[in-house]
Amino acid sequence: MMALPINIPELLSGKVVEWDRLEFKRGWNPEPILHTICAFANDINNWGGGYIIVGVDAHEGVPVQPLSGLPIESIDAMQGKLLEISRMIQPSYLPISQPYTIDGKHVFVIWVPAGDMRPFSCPSTMGKDARRQYYVRSGSSTVVAQQGVLTRLMELAARIPFDDRIHQSAKLSDLDFGLMREFLARIQSDLFEESSTMSHEDLCRQMSIARGPVEYLRPINAGLLFFSRHPEQFFQRAWIQLAVHQDESGRSFVSKFFKGPLHHQIEECLSYLKTHVLRSSTVKVAGLAKATVFDNWPYEAVEEVLVNAVYHKSYQDEKAIEVQVFPDRIEVLSYPGPLPPLNNAELSKTRVIARDYRNRRIGDMLRQLRLTEGFGTGIPLVRNSMLANGSPLPVFYTDEDCTLFWVTLPCHPNLIFSKIRDRISFQQLLEYTSWIGKRSDLQAFAEALKSGSLYEHLGNTEATPHFWGERLGRLLQEMEVGEKGRAELFVALQLNNETRNYEAYLLPLMEVGWVEMTLPDKPNSRNQRYRLSDDFKEEFQLGAR
Repeated sequence: MMALPINIPELLSGKVVEWDRLEFKRGWNPEPILHTICAFANDINNWGGGYIIVGVDAHEGVPVQPLSGLPIESIDAMQGKLLEISRMIQPSYLPISQPYTIDGKHVFVIWVPAGDMRPFSCPSTMGKDARRQYYVRSGSSTVVAQQGVLTRLMELAARIPFDDRIHQSAKLSDLDFGLMREFLARIQSDLFEESSTMSHEDLCRQMSIARGPVEYLRPINAGLLFFSRHPEQFFQRAWIQLAVHQDESGRSFVSKFFKGPLHHQIEECLSYLKTHVLRSSTVKVAGLAKATVFDNWPYEAVEEVLVNAVYHKSYQDEKAIEVQVFPDRIEVLSYPGPLPPLNNAELSKTRVIARDYRNRRIGDMLRQLRLTEGFGTGIPLVRNSMLANGSPLPVFYTDEDCTLFWVTLPCHPNLIFSKIRDRISFQQLLEYTSWIGKRSDLQAFAEALKSGSLYEHLGNTEATPHFWGERLGRLLQEMEVGEKGRAELFVALQLNNETRNYEAYLLPLMEVGWVEMTLPDKPNSRNQRYRLSDDFKEEFQLGAR
């Protein structure tokens, strides 16, 4: 037996899986457990199946603490009985189970991933002449599918969400073992420790990110999107494209692409926005002891909108997620739009109830990483964050045919900016400097920075790192901590202290006024050192050294 790819204590808290996808049982009761396995396997809402935890009392669907637990000697028998009742399900289906010890109490966890061959049926009772029924989840209850629900379930026959399908042209080696273990470590799964001695194939099977017979085991799409180093090789334009605009003209902007595993894309894009775009202001209100702090855009709203775009995008469509930052708003565009019955009228409501979800496995993984909350919470969270910040309300839009989903987050009216002359940070400067490949470009960059037209300049600059520019940035970092001798600086660059290196790297920085000598009247003095100029330190708020 192997551990499950989820944090079990957090599972019991309802933090990573919604309560509707959890079923708690004090003891082994085969009939309701069979029905719930059948219901989770049918996964009528494309939520990704669910979990049954035996050995836990519950009150109104929430586990009672302390846990009641199970006699340890009973668990082996439960595993055998689980196999026995699972054989009653048609088509063939077998859940995954594992015993755990939590706070000294033994529990038996049954993981029921959504099945590939739905609809599934099972006997209504354990008797010989029992009628076969189709079971589904309705809220936190397991019920027989009837009338319209049964019709809908039948329409889902063999219709597997795209993210949970096998990718026939990919190989198991396309799933990176290191990324898989990194994920397990982040969610604090017990499987992380076990995986150090597991084969690549066994870990893929245990994480349910590959399926098929031994001779033809293939990754599923969600596995490639999270655990391939380059998912764009399998899904065209599966990345986030960011543009930060100087104005409304569309000519002056900085463009960035965030590629790689989906969760890395989200985190890197959010980190960039946090560093380069998001900022706060503090206002002292007369008569009040406490100052008011507000943001141009609240981070929680930006994060939720971006994560929702990644979660709900169709990875069959060859369209990137587009994030556009304008002086007065952020726009996030993804394709296609929400699934019916959601439309503009529904999106304008305070509470949005979605019935179907496009990507059940992507949603599961994002929730385990704490990058998204429960079903249907995204839009209310964005609205509440904007309201709490004193910002105008967000706008959610889809067209008549639901071909796109467009979210607009207006900037707080007190923090609308117009020019990049609002100071950029030292870290931003280092990034932009890395894009410079020759001396004349450094001169043009410095002039644009001084004149307040940096965005216009960067809009015509390719955001590609250059070795020369990266070395300039390294020198600036070295001198940020204080004065340095020439030999020290070139040691940091792993270069010889030679005239040609001085002329290639130090001299250009002095020509643009960013670096100065400590003994300008004695340029050849053995005591000569180099430092950031006062004007440079003031521009980037580095303080006196």
